[in-house]
Parts: sequence; C-alpha cells; structure tokens
Amino acid sequence: MSSLTPDPVRGAGFAAGRTAAAAARLVADVARASSDSWADAIGVVAQANAFADRLEVLAEADADVFAAALVALATPSAELEPHMQRAAALPLEIAEASSDVASLAALVAERCDGLVRADAAGAAALAAGAAAAAAHLVRANLTVKPDDPRLRTALRAADDARYAASRALEAGI
Repeated sequence: MSSLTPDPVRGAGFAAGRTAAAAARLVADVARASSDSWADAIGVVAQANAFADRLEVLAEADADVFAAALVALATPSAELEPHMQRAAALPLEIAEASSDVASLAALVAERCDGLVRADAAGAAALAAGAAAAAAHLVRANLTVKPDDPRLRTALRAADDARYAASRALEAGI
C-alpha cells in the first residue's frame, strides 16, 4: 500500500482568488456575448480578462505565502513577523481586486444583453463572496489589529463588492 502525499494546503485566499478570477472570466464572456448591441463591450472584455489574469497570479502567490506562514507558525522564529505580514498583504490585494470584478460585473449586468444578464449578476455575487472571504483572512491574521488600516481597506472592499453585487442582482428585474 503506497502512501499518497497530500496536496499542499492552499487555503481560502487561494480559493477566493480563483473564484474571483472565474467570475472575471464570466464577466468577459457576458460582455463578449453583448458586443453586437453594446459598443464598449470589447473594452470590458479586455478589462475583465486583465482582472482574471491578475487574480490567478494572486491566488497562486497566496497559496505559497500561506504555506510559508504555516511553516513559520509551526516552527516559531524571528521570521514569523514577515511571513504574517505577507500573509495579510495578499488577501488584501485579492479583496480589492475581487471588489473591482464585482463592480465591473454590475456595470455589465446593467448594460448587457438580457439573455446573459443573470450570468453577469452571478459573477458579481461570486466576486463579492471572494472579497468577503479575503477580507476575513485579513481580519484573522495574527498581525492585524482591529484599527489596522489594512483591515479597514479590506472590509471596505468587501462592502463595495456586496453593494455592486446587489446592483447586479437587481439589474433588469
């Protein structure tokens, strides 16, 4: 009987980044499907794809940083603080980028062809969930205190994403 090596722990930051990247790709698809009736759709496709590319990079980086932080936590040393700082920085970037995707999805939901509007709204909801998850990771970081500006920024990004998702979900109703 062989023992299988488990996959490295990727964590919620990785999942949030990948979810928001998938939402951005969906936004691009909806905008592309609306290009016959919406002049700005092609520009939105490019913007959404750029967000997706960035979020995929952030997700992978978060997985690496999270793994290093877990090792540092298991073997405390003078290196713990920098690992924890990086482990807060990446989810913050993911929260902000996810919020940007939710905002773009809301714009698309308000302007796209009606047949694909629900997909744009769904993308906004996915991005908002990713922003909320990433903001929670900033809050959970051992180096982040309640008055930390990183936490305020992450929570603001999550709130903005929720608002954008509510706009998208109401579009066309």
